[in-house]
Amino acid sequence: MSAETQAYGLWSLVIVNSAVFILFAYSFFKPQTGRDWRSFGAFSAFLVALFAEMYGFPLTIYFLSGWLQARYPGIDWFSHDAGHLLEMMFGWRVNPHFGPFHLLSFVLIGGGFWLIAAAWRVLYDAQQGRSLAVSGPYSYIRHPQYVGFVLVMLGFLVQWPTLLTLAMFPVLVVMYVRLARAEEREAIAEFGDAYRAYMKNVPGFLPPLDRVLARLSGQSGEGKPS
Repeated sequence: MSAETQAYGLWSLVIVNSAVFILFAYSFFKPQTGRDWRSFGAFSAFLVALFAEMYGFPLTIYFLSGWLQARYPGIDWFSHDAGHLLEMMFGWRVNPHFGPFHLLSFVLIGGGFWLIAAAWRVLYDAQQGRSLAVSGPYSYIRHPQYVGFVLVMLGFLVQWPTLLTLAMFPVLVVMYVRLARAEEREAIAEFGDAYRAYMKNVPGFLPPLDRVLARLSGQSGEGKPS
């Protein structure tokens, strides 16, 4: 048996990991509308494609194996660790699970899931009161849940880049932007000038750096004597 056989063809792990992360995202996002299910379905498809290459069949490694072996000799490109392409290509080959890109991926994935969860709590309360969600993450950006999904996908791309997920990523980002625009049209129809004023004060996807830094400095100063 080869290292390739041991590293891949583990379809049970594909199923288990896909199910765990999809259910984890579902517990935070809780899709209700058709739009919610479309965005959640696209995210789920991304995860399945990712884990299918991570544990099932390394399509990207097979496709690039000639170039990789010529450019980076001495690496067993069909070992599981070699799937962490960025660590391998930038020279972190001791243990890629502790490499800088892998650690960065944890920050992005964890931050994305936290943003989705925090935004859901605010959105749920607003929906119960038939009001605008403008507190918490919604005080910084208008579409924190979509940004959270993008951060999770970006984190997985940094950790385990594949040709398929790299191709899917921009498509999914465009889809989320379009879904966000559709939601804004509905919010304007329902809330009118109140939502227009909210749009003027709060950006759609990228929070203003000065507000983020002010919030962080304010938190760091909490509890200190004046």
